[in-house]
Amino acid sequence: MTRFRAVVFTAAIATLAACGTPPPTPTAVTQAPPATATTTAATTAATAGKTEILWLGQAAVRITSPGGKVIVIDPWLTTNPKTPAGFRQLPALGKVDVILVTHAHNDHLGDAPALAQLNNAPIYNGGGMGQALINLGMVPAALVQRFGKSGTVMPFGPTGPKITAVHAEHSSELVRKNPATGKDDTHYGGEPVGYIVEMENGFRVWHMGDTGLFGDMRLIGERYRPDLVLVPIGDHFTMGPQDAAIAVRDLIRPRFAIPIHYQTSPQLRGTPQEFNAALGTGAVTRVIVPQPGEKVDF
Repeated sequence: MTRFRAVVFTAAIATLAACGTPPPTPTAVTQAPPATATTTAATTAATAGKTEILWLGQAAVRITSPGGKVIVIDPWLTTNPKTPAGFRQLPALGKVDVILVTHAHNDHLGDAPALAQLNNAPIYNGGGMGQALINLGMVPAALVQRFGKSGTVMPFGPTGPKITAVHAEHSSELVRKNPATGKDDTHYGGEPVGYIVEMENGFRVWHMGDTGLFGDMRLIGERYRPDLVLVPIGDHFTMGPQDAAIAVRDLIRPRFAIPIHYQTSPQLRGTPQEFNAALGTGAVTRVIVPQPGEKVDF
């Protein structure tokens, strides 16, 4: 842990010297306890004035903004083998204000319908999946908010976090067990997307969802200039470590990257070590590797 702090401090000084203004810099990775009635991640982050990123395995992430707004992305939790036991009960997430789903595959849509109803929190989807959730009776219409790729929504008003849907190169079938037959059936799940989430202080996070490598990652990076990219590295269904390194090093060039969507099953064989090796020694991006259930404050 001491070595990690030293690396982060060095990165912060180098970035400060380069741009002349103090950007948000990450503190040490710490274990996040499940929320209780008296302590929540939202309260902690709001007090600290930072953006908190809690990774819960696969693509499941809880983001708490500097203003205390809680945005949960791709909440596959209750049956996710990488989610810590303490977070497999949905109330353990604490307050949830908004849910984002990148696409309809079960390891991303996951517990979003149940979490939405538990917290009366709307599901936002930028790829057209919302109507299917309503038509199938999975979520009440009042808890679905639709928008489209390149569209920006402001769930908390103009002074709160802003969310923009961007392209992802993947698929999005919605498979669910038919309550009448007990068999799986497949439905239109909209298109896959990623999300740029801009905090109240301007810090920007790009959750890439599931995606392959595509050239317009450069355009998205130049347009939105994300500070942090949550990048899939598992291979088989998404970019592997080598393609993820090309995306981060050559096309996007964020200040920080956190690898996601790896080692959840044998097929997702990519590792953070391979990702770091593929980035090489000259990369400007600092890679942070929390374990599921650990958080990083920026």
